[in-house]
Amino acid sequence: MTLATLSEVLQPALKGGYAVAGLVTLGWEDMRAFVAAAEAENCPVILQAGPGCRAHTPLPVLGRMFTYLADNASVPVVAHLDHGYTAEDCRIALDCGFSSVMFDGSRKPLRQNIDETAAIAEMAHAAGMSCEGEIGFVGYSGGEDSAGTDPAEAEKFARETGIDAMAISVGNTHLQQEAGAGLDEDRIRAIEAVTNIPLVIHGGSGVPTQQRQRLSKGSKICKFNIGTELRMAFGTALREAVERDPSRFDRVAILSETHDPVVEATRRVLQSMRPRKA
Repeated sequence: MTLATLSEVLQPALKGGYAVAGLVTLGWEDMRAFVAAAEAENCPVILQAGPGCRAHTPLPVLGRMFTYLADNASVPVVAHLDHGYTAEDCRIALDCGFSSVMFDGSRKPLRQNIDETAAIAEMAHAAGMSCEGEIGFVGYSGGEDSAGTDPAEAEKFARETGIDAMAISVGNTHLQQEAGAGLDEDRIRAIEAVTNIPLVIHGGSGVPTQQRQRLSKGSKICKFNIGTELRMAFGTALREAVERDPSRFDRVAILSETHDPVVEATRRVLQSMRPRKA
């Protein structure tokens, strides 16, 4: 069994100078491909169930899918709730076998975010699991703007919540289909100077690959969340499979052709966060 907590994969990353990918899942086909890619690269992987995934598939089902994959994988697999907005979301996830939860109180006033996140971290730790929190709202491409994390608030948030990882807003944006201008490294360094907690970048698809490589090796950023980049790879492969033979209607046959392209795209993502092999 290789089910791991978030802390169990991020603490070695913090010490070893690399990052672990938090891969946003939408269904069996992509999550299976993500684990296959991690096995091919011999590295841990974080399977993430975000709000979109949970709207499509109930948490108890996702918990069984994640833990099944972890039980049969040769590398550590984290079953992670992404953007849990309530304590109930997080409680249900922990009851369903998730090994890590992310509580997102980033839209709330600082004191409320600290108090609610601390309570959820305590609940997760009591179950032997991990908790990620977010300070500084991370916006969405074409939607809400990112707020930016204040280093002094980040220090207070990390210290008073007891979380295992901290998501920050440093120029990153969710749902970017192309690499943007990059992250604000001065702000990252200011946050690093006041906390030793592993840092998390949501919206990792919008981070230029070279910067992702550099920060994975040379900063306290230990987790990049990747969703859009791999959804695009899945969509391209699916479209090609459908159009290859318009008379086909068996979805298993069609979806099977997404596996190899998604594995290859995921391997490139994983390679961008790992130390280069000699």
